[in-house]
Amino acid sequence: MEELLQQLMGPAQNSTVSSLDMDPLLVQVWTPSKMFLLDMLRGAPTMEPFSLELNSELNSSALKCTRRSLCSLNVECLKGSKLALPLLMHQLGHCSRHHRNHSLLADEAALLAFKKTIVFDPESKLAGWTEGGDVCSFTGVRCDKHRHSVVQLNLSRSGLTGALSPIISNLSGLRYLILDENHFYGIIPPEFSSLRHLHSLRLDSNNLRGSFPGFLAALPNLTVLTLTENHLMGTLPPSLFSNCTSLANIELSQNLLTGKIPQEIGNCPSLWNLNLYNNQFTGELPASLANISELYNIDVESNSLTGELPANIIGKLYSVVSLHFSYNKMVSHDHNTNLEPFFTALANCTELQELELAGMRLGGRLPSSIGRLSGDLSTLLLQENSIFGTIPPGIARLSSLTWLNLTSNSLNGTIPAEISRLSYLEQLFLSHNLLTGAIPAALGQLPHLGLLDLSNNQLSGEIPASLGNLVRLSFMFLNNNLLTGTIPPTLGKCADLSMLDLSYNRLTGSIPPEISGIREIRRYLNLSHNLLDGPLPIELSKLENVEEIDVSSNNLSGSIFFQISSCIAVTRLNFSHNSIEGHLPDSIGDLKNLESFDVSGNHLSGGIPTSLNKSRSLSFLNLSFNDFAGVIPSGGVFNSVTDKSFLGNQDLCGAVSGMPKCSHKRHWFRLRLFLIVFVLLTFASAFLTTICCVIGIHRIKAMVSSGNSVDTEQARKPETPELIHNFPRITYRELSEATGGLERVVDPSLMRASRDQFPEVKGMWEVAIGELIELGILCTQESPSTRPTMLDAADDLDRLKRYLSGDTTATFASSLGISSSTLGDD
Repeated sequence: MEELLQQLMGPAQNSTVSSLDMDPLLVQVWTPSKMFLLDMLRGAPTMEPFSLELNSELNSSALKCTRRSLCSLNVECLKGSKLALPLLMHQLGHCSRHHRNHSLLADEAALLAFKKTIVFDPESKLAGWTEGGDVCSFTGVRCDKHRHSVVQLNLSRSGLTGALSPIISNLSGLRYLILDENHFYGIIPPEFSSLRHLHSLRLDSNNLRGSFPGFLAALPNLTVLTLTENHLMGTLPPSLFSNCTSLANIELSQNLLTGKIPQEIGNCPSLWNLNLYNNQFTGELPASLANISELYNIDVESNSLTGELPANIIGKLYSVVSLHFSYNKMVSHDHNTNLEPFFTALANCTELQELELAGMRLGGRLPSSIGRLSGDLSTLLLQENSIFGTIPPGIARLSSLTWLNLTSNSLNGTIPAEISRLSYLEQLFLSHNLLTGAIPAALGQLPHLGLLDLSNNQLSGEIPASLGNLVRLSFMFLNNNLLTGTIPPTLGKCADLSMLDLSYNRLTGSIPPEISGIREIRRYLNLSHNLLDGPLPIELSKLENVEEIDVSSNNLSGSIFFQISSCIAVTRLNFSHNSIEGHLPDSIGDLKNLESFDVSGNHLSGGIPTSLNKSRSLSFLNLSFNDFAGVIPSGGVFNSVTDKSFLGNQDLCGAVSGMPKCSHKRHWFRLRLFLIVFVLLTFASAFLTTICCVIGIHRIKAMVSSGNSVDTEQARKPETPELIHNFPRITYRELSEATGGLERVVDPSLMRASRDQFPEVKGMWEVAIGELIELGILCTQESPSTRPTMLDAADDLDRLKRYLSGDTTATFASSLGISSSTLGDD
């Protein structure tokens, strides 16, 4: 106990009270009170009367020794009293409670004032901030354990909109200010420099502007500073790092900061994370970074940093895990020709997991020392450089590698089969190089591979059937190579494929129906610009989730199946430049998401389906160079296309700009068909007149001959055979077949003209011919009772004329074999 008191009150011989921050006058009351407390703590007899004296003296002397202010004491009146210290402690307790209550009230006022600056609170996060409420229970607010003051304000991801108010600086005890992912605007208030206890300031992902807040250097306890994704400008002040012994996390990415990274940053021994990507920093990386041995992550991507790759810095960062230098202006050693020094230094980074050096046009060969990098390396991104030479087989020693990207370099030679030993590899990018030779069949042994991109090289040979073993593959790009042979049906086992691109090769044969087994193709299937033949496989209709299908520029035949409407998610269809025949199915209009449809350069015929105008999303249509005929529909996409969508279709007409105009339907009936009707009726009248005349003459001759030869017949037997009165009846079909489809009876030019008409006109033509032929046959009947009269025939011809002129109420008499039937014009 005595030890404890000595720690609290200091040595007995020391009469100063500086350790308690008391007024110096209290020294005069310190010693007697201190001795009394020592006796009390030791259990001395003075303990017994203590309670009595305390009750009386605290009730009387306290009133006598206090002034009007609760927290003020008249020290003179306490001189020599052994109860001076208890009385003093009693009063100081009251004073402390009063001060703490006052602090929380001030924090409440600051928070309510901050609430008034918010102009939009979509999630009503501040609805419970009310005057007189429990401040420590406000949303996003946390008080210290004694509930004396606010120590944290966390309104992250709340969608709040408003100016960042300086009133926050009135929260004098604040340690954590977390307002990231909101819509605060304006500048960071200079008043924040008074938040001396602030440990963490997180204002990233807002709309803050202005110069970088150099006054943040006045916050000695700052540990976390994140201002990422704002619009801050200017340079980083060296003073920020002059007293940064506590600073551990700096995230200033995605701003507009300029200038050099200060050398003083090396004065931050606790710094483990430095994110400065997507700014406009220039110059070289400061060499002082080598002093920060515990640095874990350096991300300076997408700046304008220059100089050689910092081998002298990297070689001393033994604990670094992530190095992101991509998209700067750094070069390799020896005038951008030698990568060996940097990769040698990297071998010291035994905990390295991510190395990103993309987009800097680094020159040199990949050194064999790449195989000596950390065994924990999982990401190696070297794309968009000028690296040449072959891929070293030693790269297979990076056993933890999951992501290897060597795209867009000048690598040549073959793909080393040793890559198949990277058993954890998930993404392999080798596109846009000069790689030759065959695709190693061993690549089919990568069990976790989800992306394979070998496009835009000079690879030859056949596609290995072993690639079908990559059952986790989601993306396969083998396009723009020199591959030959057929598409292996084993690819159908890659059931998780989302994108398959085999375009621009020399593949032959038909599209295997097993492709339909890839039901998960969601993005696109591209087999264009090959030498594929055979019919367009109906199995394509089973790809219900595919968004794009491109089989253009092949030798595919057959027709477009109506089941194509099952591809309900498709947005782009390209069947152009093949040998597809037949009609476009009406079901094509059921593709509600279709945006682009190209069937140009085929042998399609018939009319253009009007159902295409139902698609609201269709914006590109190319039907050029086919054999379409008839009227171009209107509405929908047809209101926005030009004649370029229909070039090379000689029998199309319509209202599209640049295309021949079609006559109006009724106008066409009354002008062009009028000539046909007139010729038909003239021919029919002449035909019937001739038949009647022939019959009349024949009957007159028979009667005359019969009268003059009565006596002769009685005297002798007739020398001529008896006339046959019952000729066999023939049908219209027999007559048509016997006359070659009436071409021997009707003017052949009129017959050819009828074939070129629309289906509805051709139907009317066939009805008219049939009725005329039947009328002619009836008129040749031997018995007068079965022949129509001339009046009946003329009446029927008049009705037929009105029918062909568009009168849908016209009916035909029973003499024509159709009683009271009304025929429409369709």
